[in-house]
Amino acid sequence: MGVVRAPYRPWLLPLLVLFISLFHTTLCNNAKINFREKEKQVLDQILGPGRYDARIRPSGLNGTDGPAIVRVNIFVRSISKIDDVTMEYSVQLTFREQWLDERLKFNDFGGRLKYLTLTEASRVWMPDLFFSNEKEGHFHNIIMPNVYIRIFPYGSVLYSIRISLTLSCPMNLKLYPLDRQVCSLRMASYGWTTDDLVFLWKEGDPVQVVKNLHLPRFTLEKFLTDYCNSKTNTGEYSCLKVDLLFKREFSYYLIQIYIPCCMLVIVSWVSFWLDQGAVPARVSLGVTTLLTMATQTSGINASLPPVSYTKAIDVWTGVCLTFVFGALLEFALVNYASRSDMHRENMKKKRRELESAQSMDAASDLMDTDSNTTFAMVSPDTKPLVRHPGDLLAMEKVRQCEVHMQPPRPNCCKIWLSKFPTRSKRIDVISRITFPLVFALFNLVYWMTYLFREEAEEN
Repeated sequence: MGVVRAPYRPWLLPLLVLFISLFHTTLCNNAKINFREKEKQVLDQILGPGRYDARIRPSGLNGTDGPAIVRVNIFVRSISKIDDVTMEYSVQLTFREQWLDERLKFNDFGGRLKYLTLTEASRVWMPDLFFSNEKEGHFHNIIMPNVYIRIFPYGSVLYSIRISLTLSCPMNLKLYPLDRQVCSLRMASYGWTTDDLVFLWKEGDPVQVVKNLHLPRFTLEKFLTDYCNSKTNTGEYSCLKVDLLFKREFSYYLIQIYIPCCMLVIVSWVSFWLDQGAVPARVSLGVTTLLTMATQTSGINASLPPVSYTKAIDVWTGVCLTFVFGALLEFALVNYASRSDMHRENMKKKRRELESAQSMDAASDLMDTDSNTTFAMVSPDTKPLVRHPGDLLAMEKVRQCEVHMQPPRPNCCKIWLSKFPTRSKRIDVISRITFPLVFALFNLVYWMTYLFREEAEEN
């Protein structure tokens, strides 16, 4: 077979050289493009005068006239304090909003421009979100303002800012310091109703908390996100909230309040073991413990707001103060009983002396009478020296009754108390047992009541 040769076309060679040169020029031009300059051109193109009006809200989903959807997520950086007196807490967080504004779409140059960055929020439309339970707040401007706005090629806008807030946190202190508190963070639209603007939590993980979050007297147990839309006479407004559940650390209060109060109560019982005649020692001990307990109670109340209900700590300090005051009253009773015993002993002593003197006078009179009388005649009324048979029978019946009578059962308490002859000593001995037993019973009832109520509230 013969070889077929293609016809020679001399015009193909110049076309091939031209195509290669154009392709090389295009590659070189792309390599030398300054995309930072392109960002400026894009920003001027989409945000230039007469092109974008920040006063007009974006359209709804799929370009409809529905409400603009804004998705929110927050990152809790720190919680500096939780104040029981003012019922507020301070938090620092990174707040983010994201929404779609189709007017801000731009050419990304084949993926070379991932997003545009702005630092002036007034250049684009912004949701009118505010924190409804805020007391104070400020932005962070060191070294530069901690805020940015990112505009993505498909028109999505991401707004991020770092802020510090002091928020109100109404507290229920009935179980203080065995309580749990729920502090909320509420975010709502100020002027746009739900017909124009709707806030939604970002899907996935809308609330994030820093891992090494430490609080001095609380522990963040968990947090819950929810919606709290509010209706007023001007319309319904979209609202988001996150509830932070804090548990109070009890170890601090155990060391600073409960153990010292127990020690003061026990110290007040020392007076029961002192001699009843040691009046200065017992009075000084009772008054000192009472004043110390009162000072402790005042310090506790100074760190809490004045509320109309009784707190768990009020029950504890009130009962401890009652026990200390009871120990002081016990000494007053002992002192009164001691003086009463002394008065009774003095009266008995005088009575014995009087009876002794009377018996001695009677004996002397009898001796004088016997000396003057030689013989005594028996009068008709004088009882005879010989007993009658009837008297012997009565005495026998009495003896038989005594044999058949059972002796009374001995009372252990009376036998034990009989070892202490005076009433003042008996009061001290009874107090040594009664006060600790009643205080132990109070502790049992107190801890069972409030610990079970704490578990019930948790569930």
